[in-house]
Order: sequence, then structure tokens, then C-alpha cells
Amino acid sequence: MKLNFFFFFFFLPINYLAGFDARFPNTNQTKHCWQNYVDYYKCINARGEDFAPCKQFFRAYHALCPNEWIEKWDTLREEGRNPSNFEV
Repeated sequence: MKLNFFFFFFFLPINYLAGFDARFPNTNQTKHCWQNYVDYYKCINARGEDFAPCKQFFRAYHALCPNEWIEKWDTLREEGRNPSNFEV
């Protein structure tokens, strides 16, 4: 298992790292992850999926959030049970 971690950490290219956000200065990035998820869907609802700045939020939440969380939130959003309002 240590070999796998070493391989993934040092040899795989990093596509994107979320930048610093002054609203989330602490080490726990859970709220930062959630806020980027919400901001992405607000952005595409307001501007459409082809609006390039929305992709910044998409890349950020994919870099910060575990895949399991994203899958769960997508399911809740599709069912209309998500606690956040994605309308602008």
C-alpha cells in the first residue's frame, strides 16, 4: 500500500489544484469543497454549461471533494433533495 501511495503522490501528474480562498483559511477544506460545488451549479444555471468561468468551480470541487461526496450530492440534486438552492 505504501508503494501505491508513493507512486500516486510522486509520479502521476497533477491536473489541477484548487487555489487559496480567503474565505476558507483553515486546513479543513470541507466547506471550501461544498461551496465550489454549489457555485458551479449556480454558475451553470445562470450562464449555461458553455460559460468558461464555471469550469473553474468544476475543477476546484473535483480537486477538493472525495468522489463519494460528489456522487451523493449529484444523486440528491437530481432527486431535488439537496439542502442548497442552486438558483441565483
